[in-house]
Amino acid sequence: MSVAPLKKPDNKSSLPINPSSKAGRLRSLLTSLETEFIMEAHDGLSAKIVEEAGFDGIWASGLTISAALGVRDNNEASWTQVLEVLEFMSDATTIPMLVDGDTGYGNFNNVRRVVRKLGQRGIAGICIEDKLFPKTNSFIGEGQPLADMDEFCGKIKAGKDSQVDEDFCVVARLEALISGQGMAEALKRADAYYSAGADALLIHSKTREPDEILTFLSEWGDRCPVVIVPTTYYDTPTEAWRKAEVSLVIWANHNLRASITAMREVSATILRDQTIAAVENEVATVSDIFELAGNAELSNAEKIYLPTSQGGAKAIVLAASRGSALGDLTADRPKCMLDIRGKPLLGRLIDTLKGGGIRDITVVRGYRKEMVNLPTVKTIDNDQFETTGEVSTLACAADKLKGETILAYGDVLFRQYIIDQIAEIDGDIVLAVDALWRERDPDPTSRTRDLVSSSTPFNTGYLNDEVISVREIGHDLKANEIDGEWIGVARLSADGAATVRDELNNMSADGSLEKASLTDLFTRLLARNVPIQILYVAGQWLDIDNPGDLRDASSFL
Repeated sequence: MSVAPLKKPDNKSSLPINPSSKAGRLRSLLTSLETEFIMEAHDGLSAKIVEEAGFDGIWASGLTISAALGVRDNNEASWTQVLEVLEFMSDATTIPMLVDGDTGYGNFNNVRRVVRKLGQRGIAGICIEDKLFPKTNSFIGEGQPLADMDEFCGKIKAGKDSQVDEDFCVVARLEALISGQGMAEALKRADAYYSAGADALLIHSKTREPDEILTFLSEWGDRCPVVIVPTTYYDTPTEAWRKAEVSLVIWANHNLRASITAMREVSATILRDQTIAAVENEVATVSDIFELAGNAELSNAEKIYLPTSQGGAKAIVLAASRGSALGDLTADRPKCMLDIRGKPLLGRLIDTLKGGGIRDITVVRGYRKEMVNLPTVKTIDNDQFETTGEVSTLACAADKLKGETILAYGDVLFRQYIIDQIAEIDGDIVLAVDALWRERDPDPTSRTRDLVSSSTPFNTGYLNDEVISVREIGHDLKANEIDGEWIGVARLSADGAATVRDELNNMSADGSLEKASLTDLFTRLLARNVPIQILYVAGQWLDIDNPGDLRDASSFL
């Protein structure tokens, strides 16, 4: 299929863009009214790191992929070997990837085939350069010969006619300045490549100053998106590229270069010291590797697909509030969907619950409910979230209060072992209570807290099989009566769930349900002499109430 090349936003093609596809999102970056930035990656792990960092796109560099494979950037790795690496990178990420396709790996026929294969793997675009096959890296030697202009136009047309996604982007890379053939030749080729259907042009230079790039941008105008790679002229302020209306800036090789420096230093240190003691605290943890590799997802899948002896516990997560104390951070999304190291806060909580063997999870949502759309999770809506409290949100899921149930706020992080331990307490209603809450903040009035007074204060000889009960729970207990802070996690047995469900009906009947908090609900149960037990925990949790908590969450993970 042949697709009209992109024009700059003021002059944009009428072709609709599909924002749900990676190709559509790359096309959106190229036509953005702002200068956009993408970052180099060379394998699945580095691609994940680029996405985790917050970039909106990936540059799959031919140089760095070749180097990571241990070969030169001279087409020594075949295009099918490169394609295998690209497939791992695409599968590992959700953001679009623009592939450095060298010279197209051959003639027009090779371009046709590689474009089809890239599209089948969900890759958003390819950049091909007008040099001869096999290519030589642009920074090696002088006066490299260029491809015949008409033949290269044929490659562009072949690529556009072969794409499987109508938003797939073919970027034509101009090497005239690199080869020393001058500005006139660069502009002549730019005009020919754009007319042949290129969606964008990449103008390349290896000078230390930006002058010839800026001249090209000025001469070319805004006829189509223009991409630059400021590897040699890195001192140029980014604002200069914004002012020149550059569409896309590629940071082309810095992840690989950074990894080389780090690996050399670590290897030399370990060889010299014959111990890893000096480097262990300076490098990523093994847990970081597991997290980047997605071990949590596999753990969740095992709970779904493998036989298990786990019981049939379910979870109800209360996530209807905005989190207004976070200000602009929650202007367009609820607190539970804020990003915590590349994943929504709610997604982190869901991982913990599933890691504890809980598969049936219902989230009660409210503010910007359409944003709360995680897979494998059921949702119920509290459309009156602005005028109601936590108990009203729980009441929306009253029909789910059957059998063993974990209740949790949607803005907490905690260690998975807490789920395991709370399930072992022999009680109908059990609250996880932080005995060391003062170590986080000794002032009980510094924020709203669910404070607990218990029958037995925590002590170092405490055993989980001791029966410890809640005497009082609320936000304003006397300081000398506080034994801990409820972390926002509770376990209900089947009888406990039935008791809570009955109390919700009572509160609805007497008109107290609408504004009540969960501590109000527990206080009513205590007044009825319903026993509520405690699992003491020693920290290992975090609630997200303000921007400082959001920063702490990254360290917590």
